Amino acid sequence: MRAVLPLCRQGVWAILGLAKGAVWSGGDIVGDGQVKKRGAVYALFAIVVLASASGNLSQTAVNAMLADIMGEFSLSVDLGQWLTTSYMLVLGVTVPVATFLSRRLSVRRHVFLALLFFLAGAIADLLAPSFAVLLAGRVLQAVSTGLLMPLMQTIAMTSFPPGRQATAMGIAGVAMGFAPNIGPTIGGAMSFAWGWRSFFVLLVVITVALAIAAAVAIKPAPARDTGARLDVVSLTMSTVGFGGLLLGFSNASSFAPSSPFMWAPIVLGALFLALFVRRQKRVEHPLITMEIFASRQYAAGFVAQNLLNASFMGITLIVPLYVEGLCGGTALEAGVVLLPGTVAALLLNPLAGVLTDRVGVRPVAVASGVFLAAGAVLMSFLEADTPLWAVTLCQAVRAVGVSGLVGPLTSWSLAKLPRPIVADGSSFCIAARQACASLGTSIMVFAITAVGVTSAGMADPALAYQVAFGFSAVMAVATLGFIVAKVR
Repeated sequence: MRAVLPLCRQGVWAILGLAKGAVWSGGDIVGDGQVKKRGAVYALFAIVVLASASGNLSQTAVNAMLADIMGEFSLSVDLGQWLTTSYMLVLGVTVPVATFLSRRLSVRRHVFLALLFFLAGAIADLLAPSFAVLLAGRVLQAVSTGLLMPLMQTIAMTSFPPGRQATAMGIAGVAMGFAPNIGPTIGGAMSFAWGWRSFFVLLVVITVALAIAAAVAIKPAPARDTGARLDVVSLTMSTVGFGGLLLGFSNASSFAPSSPFMWAPIVLGALFLALFVRRQKRVEHPLITMEIFASRQYAAGFVAQNLLNASFMGITLIVPLYVEGLCGGTALEAGVVLLPGTVAALLLNPLAGVLTDRVGVRPVAVASGVFLAAGAVLMSFLEADTPLWAVTLCQAVRAVGVSGLVGPLTSWSLAKLPRPIVADGSSFCIAARQACASLGTSIMVFAITAVGVTSAGMADPALAYQVAFGFSAVMAVATLGFIVAKVR
């Protein structure tokens, strides 16, 4: 315990801007001697982390408010689901654009542009007189989140020295892990107490506060490359590529595998994504340079992160289905089962970053991978009569592993990239992770549907969920194996 407390304090000092290290100066690392500028990087980082967290919070909070929203606008379930599907699609296709903006705009303008999109979207949703306006507001918020996520990771990797990068990325992991996990809880509570529009009041207040803080804390600075050009063809290919994959994977849970609504977007997306990668190697001004894969460390981290996302992202959907649909539990009980994951993301993401800076990535990643695999494998044996405390324990073990991997793997994969292409590596990996998360979730949902129909009337009603959890376990074990083999 005595050894852990100093590490926890170090993580707190880092987010408060009290740790020693390099600081922000319009995009460059400057020395420790410029003490007055030291607080600027931490202020900027805090603003971007909180803004990204707000976006990820909004992405999942609507899940808990869908019933109320559908009731007010008389929507079908399929139409209402577009409030969540559209957010995922737009976020995924916007992320690559953030790379261009990181070159073309100053950090100040980049942040304000993202905050403007988010504020406009929150106001539109707050005042929405129709479903169309509500959907448009969600799209604007997703654009903002897509612009901020790569910027947050780029700041963590270019504005902190090597001995603080994992700590910074661990703090960023709170936005990536804790915010989306707590979103349904906050959204559901606010919708129940004050109506679903109250959540968007909260978002407006947060965004205005962040905009004021940004106006004070982020000083004007020149853009990195004012002559950067946007390759429209590359942008189109990226949009159709990632968008097609995300749409097809999302439709997999609603349509049969033979349905063109599932396979057509996937085939089209894969084709355009291949054309996109090919074009990036040939044009003078690529949207995302493929030089990122010249780094073996980045390539290994890229694979590990995508395996991880395929393993765990769908669990927040599958566990409630298992608890409520098979075990006869309530929505509250399902939330309690997921609560350890939320707490773990808040506490362990920063701690994992600090530990990585202290002892290196391999011990942290291997230990976390063991927790991930153990929890996932145990969950594949859950039965209909398994006590909820046991389900909660399995989920807690898994959550410890996830929280210990997100930040360290991200910082490790980006650490060896040349500074000018860190944003490229961050953007491409985030977009790919979105696609893999959607794929993993779709496979789990499809398994429940297909096996559930096939095994109807069989002695083991839990088989469908065991297959879904089993897929997650396979991906978790693959993640651990890849980490052991490649992460050094």
